[in-house]
Amino acid sequence: EFIASCGTYADKMKQANSKQKILDKMEAAGLTPSPKADKTFEFSFPECRKLPPPVLPFKEVAFSYPGADPADGLLLKNLEFGVDCDSRVALVGPNGAGKSTLLKLMTGDVEPTRGSVSRHAGLRIGRYHQHSVDVLDQSQHPVDFFLSEYERLKRPVDEWRGFLGKFGISGKLQTTKIGLLSDGQKSRLVFAMICVEKPNLLLLDEPTNHLDLEACVWLEGYLAKYKKCLILVSHSQDFLNGVCTHIVRLSNKTLSYYTGDYDTFTKTLEADNVIQQRKHDKEQADIKHLREFIASCGTYANARKQAESKQKIIDKMVAAGLTPAVTKEKTFSFRFPECSKVPPPVLPFDNVSFAYDGKPENYLYKDLDFGVDCDSRIALVGPNGAGKSTLLKLMTGELTASKGSVTRHPALLIGKYHQHSVEVLDQNKTVLEFFMEHYPNTMTFKRDLDEWRGYLGRYGVSGRQQTTLIGELSEGQQCRLIYAMICMQKPNMLLLDEPTNHLVLSACV
Repeated sequence: EFIASCGTYADKMKQANSKQKILDKMEAAGLTPSPKADKTFEFSFPECRKLPPPVLPFKEVAFSYPGADPADGLLLKNLEFGVDCDSRVALVGPNGAGKSTLLKLMTGDVEPTRGSVSRHAGLRIGRYHQHSVDVLDQSQHPVDFFLSEYERLKRPVDEWRGFLGKFGISGKLQTTKIGLLSDGQKSRLVFAMICVEKPNLLLLDEPTNHLDLEACVWLEGYLAKYKKCLILVSHSQDFLNGVCTHIVRLSNKTLSYYTGDYDTFTKTLEADNVIQQRKHDKEQADIKHLREFIASCGTYANARKQAESKQKIIDKMVAAGLTPAVTKEKTFSFRFPECSKVPPPVLPFDNVSFAYDGKPENYLYKDLDFGVDCDSRIALVGPNGAGKSTLLKLMTGELTASKGSVTRHPALLIGKYHQHSVEVLDQNKTVLEFFMEHYPNTMTFKRDLDEWRGYLGRYGVSGRQQTTLIGELSEGQQCRLIYAMICMQKPNMLLLDEPTNHLVLSACV
């Protein structure tokens, strides 16, 4: 403005030239860019008709998968459950308890073995689950995909562009192939698809998996004010506390119901467990005392009547149903094995730039200079699509820098957990078969059957689970197997990309 005010006056030109030199120096040194706000959600689920109860009643529902081992019995039994509007329900329970199966019963993806699940005629269910992104056409652009998928709606291109922008998919992302988007960006597209369907019941199975922190915070705030029915599975205690009004616990094949948030539930459950264990202990002590009395009667005729009376008491107690002992959830109890400490520099990045097509104009990042040494616990944060997972692939050598160098110490052993780690597991083998074949009985990995059983048990995979096909285990149980595999490598560096996805709260803690 000063330079412009000088005009062509001769006496002002010297000052104008001086100011211009200051500007030139600032630009040559590099101007500080303005901060860019992360693209996040700003959508709302559309208004829809509120349904009168009962919306989704379960009547004496039992379920087992076809071909399941009869010795395992039912996965779920005697479920009495109702879903009404205005409830925000958290579904909690250990890995493998059947939470995802229960949601499939609600949607009709599987049918009960016994009993009935009724759905209100006006019910429209919007479901987000662990494999929702599989419905996306990886070869299409987001806008083209929505145009073809919802052709019946006759929406113009510009309307779809604005709609997707509300889910943080805007600008170049709308013309990028879906297969090249990050997992978090694909998750946003799934939320967009759910919104299009105008649901009056939301079933959200781990909805924060793959979303960045900003999106998680926004989603928590939005769902906390959600006025229709919501059933939520999440490994985040803070998320459950912020959103839910009721807790349904799935354990020992049946359901228990609690009012309040997750913190209230844990306190109530702890108190209930104390009462249950005391009742169990008293019943067992009474039965033991009665049986000792019966045994002491021997064959004496005058004592048989008393013995028979005591046996009838035991029979009545058993017929009425004995109180089970409190069972603790199987969780982690492992340690990463001792390994040699690597002297620095361990993993230096020197002037690294990267783009998938190698073109400078498409660099995800450029001129990175940093190093990773032992004894560091580093959090890598950033919005969806910023390149966090790509950076980890550069560290492991799965990708090569477009410019610059990434050097790995010769003694470096990297253990990596990432979003698709479970794909290395053979779904058609049992857990024991897989580990014994994957790690043959050599000098490096010398373990007999019992040692493998003990080893896998430390990861919460024990008993019949060890002889179950991997494909029949829950996502959380399969994730535990990946941790077991990482420990076998004896790594001195861990790269953990969303390590709590699919794990229950106790395992996360």
